[in-house]
Amino acid sequence: MLPNGFLERMKRLLGEDYEDFLASYERPRNTGLRMNPLKGEAPKLSFCEERVAWAENGYYLQVEARPGLNPLHDAGVYYLQEPSAMAPATLLDAQPGEIVLDLCAAPGGKTTQIAAAMCSEGLLICNEIHPKRAKILSSNIERMGISNALVLNEHPAKLAERFPSYFDRILVDAPCSGEGMFRKEDAAVNDWSEETVKMCAARQTEILNSAAQMLAPNGRLVYSTCTFAPEENEGVIAQFLEHHPDFIVERVEAPWFSCGRPDWIEASAQGIEHTFRLLPHKLRGEGHFAAVLRRSQTGQRHEPALQETVALPPAIREFMQLNQIFMPQQAVAFGDTCYLAPKGLPKLNGMKVLRVGLELGEVRKGRFVPSHALALWLKEFPNMANFASDSYEISAYLQGQTLNADFRGWTLVCVDGYSLGWAKGADGVLKNHYPKGLRRSNAKNN
Repeated sequence: MLPNGFLERMKRLLGEDYEDFLASYERPRNTGLRMNPLKGEAPKLSFCEERVAWAENGYYLQVEARPGLNPLHDAGVYYLQEPSAMAPATLLDAQPGEIVLDLCAAPGGKTTQIAAAMCSEGLLICNEIHPKRAKILSSNIERMGISNALVLNEHPAKLAERFPSYFDRILVDAPCSGEGMFRKEDAAVNDWSEETVKMCAARQTEILNSAAQMLAPNGRLVYSTCTFAPEENEGVIAQFLEHHPDFIVERVEAPWFSCGRPDWIEASAQGIEHTFRLLPHKLRGEGHFAAVLRRSQTGQRHEPALQETVALPPAIREFMQLNQIFMPQQAVAFGDTCYLAPKGLPKLNGMKVLRVGLELGEVRKGRFVPSHALALWLKEFPNMANFASDSYEISAYLQGQTLNADFRGWTLVCVDGYSLGWAKGADGVLKNHYPKGLRRSNAKNN
């Protein structure tokens, strides 16, 4: 049951396309996943169908598939993501070595897609204003084996004060009225109103203004929503361009998507026709909007003070050397936890920080206890216990049980060759070190 006000507006805007638009709601919802190249070569999965045209590692899923139950999901081999939601990060086109911001990042789908494009080189700052969602974001960063991300829980305006003219690329996947998710989330339908659309447009403008302050000269900013409302899409961009003459809509070739509609808004702005609409009756995906913006080359990049780093503690350095793990000898410490710092990490005093690069682990009573994040990041380790994804051993491991295997000391448990977590071997038994908060009560495999 779609809201009447929404249907009346879409009928007025779409005209002769309206019936096709309505018919799209009768088709099965498109689901998808992205393979994670940071984990190595992608496996061939029976539940993956054709590729998503606009996402390098994206695939459509079979309707009956349940890939979230497969242990490869726990290992970070892929991320479940709606196909249209893969478009904004593709348009951002982040490059290795750049400084990139995902401003409204939770739960992490677009962040992890950006990280894959950066190939672990450069600095990726991902921010989420809501604390609970920020924790989910941090968890997904860990699961996907990302080593160069800084996870923050801040208001965009505070970040703008801290990082003016700093980022090469910024993604603003703005909170919106969620019209494009009506088929996916009942709450989006129940919460919708014309007042909500207006409220979202005002909030989006505020967030976009903060993002503009943080973009370096000649930088690229991608604004996206998952709604059809012109007030939140072309209207926000037109208003933004009016108040930011140093920005233009950058023309990008994306033949899979429909063009933005300047005729759907009262205000006028040059380049609105070069924005993008993803319409469910035109492609295999839900409703989205995206605009690629470019800042002029006038001005200079701001260079913030860098975070002080420390040498790796002896216990960690010994662990790395013993297990043939090459790692730069610079780190940052937060309490008892040590992180490998991304290159060029800015000073973090006064910031709400959830994750700083790659969490290495803790030193307890002079002994190093490696983190789950380190396990998921590793591809090789002297002790590797590898089991098939449909094996009893993997099912038992994910439930926190001990395994019978002849290893001594820290052992990397792998599923189909992909790192999954730690165990510690002695006397023919592997003691389980899979995090208790991630364990399954009744692990099942696809």
